[in-house]
Amino acid sequence: MDREDRILPGVGLMLAFCAIAPLIDVASKLAAQEVPVGVVTLGRFVVQGILMLPIVLFMGLPMAILPRAFWLTISRAAVAILSTYFFVAAVRVMPIADALAIAFVEPFIILLIGKIVLSEQVGPRRLGASVVGFTGSLLVIQPSFAEFGPVAFYPLGTALSFALYMLITRHLSRLMHPVTMQLHTAFFASVLCLPLLAVGHALGEPSLSFVLPQGVFWIWVFCVGLAATISHMAMTYALMFAPSSTLAPLHYLEIVGASLYGYLVFSDFPDAMTWTGIAVIVASGLYIIHREHQVVRAARVVTPLEAPR
Repeated sequence: MDREDRILPGVGLMLAFCAIAPLIDVASKLAAQEVPVGVVTLGRFVVQGILMLPIVLFMGLPMAILPRAFWLTISRAAVAILSTYFFVAAVRVMPIADALAIAFVEPFIILLIGKIVLSEQVGPRRLGASVVGFTGSLLVIQPSFAEFGPVAFYPLGTALSFALYMLITRHLSRLMHPVTMQLHTAFFASVLCLPLLAVGHALGEPSLSFVLPQGVFWIWVFCVGLAATISHMAMTYALMFAPSSTLAPLHYLEIVGASLYGYLVFSDFPDAMTWTGIAVIVASGLYIIHREHQVVRAARVVTPLEAPR
């Protein structure tokens, strides 16, 4: 299979991700109307683990975790819990597209962490684009804060947690097959959720109370895990077919899906201020992707034997 033949399936799988991933948010919003946010979070990982186990066994992938990968896996599971919890808590009351738009500052956070913590070389143009992107998020947060209060900042918690999740994944992917990684993350996240729910229940924290779903809400919780499993498998295999530089711009189509589903299911539609903020975030993100692509291409020309950073 030549390069172009490989890219097309990758693009198709990425488009599938963008269509399916917002269904995680739809199911989460439906479930969280009656089920505590912590239980929805737990349910997502339990279902994901149950669905991933037969896939890993069918593929014949090794189940063992290397000692040096153990704590990375635990850390990945912990930040996955935080990312999921913050976002479910946000979409419980906020329109899905608004919350997702704010969470899309995650690439800017990764860039800044790389610059400040990991001492990666990040030029002034990409730093400037990050600042502009954060400004766009404020345009979305401002009306949301006026209507929903501090919950409007929860997607920023998702963005920070998911940025850490991606950085950990970058290191863990050298030690573990991505499909096995999804299974182990789901398992450890489920295990870590249980004591959190126990403490929350004992303290009387409503969002962390252990209350089992009733009736149709079992279906919504199951659909959270089902959509998460399918969408993340689609992205995993998309990255096996096509480079991230090709797929990254398509990721912003997820906002289109979120807006459409939010309107069809909940009659939510972003206002003019929110659309302006979304446009600024997307434009800034696409510019950063463009600049990173240029940097990688220049590095390949100057030092063709070195791997792109």
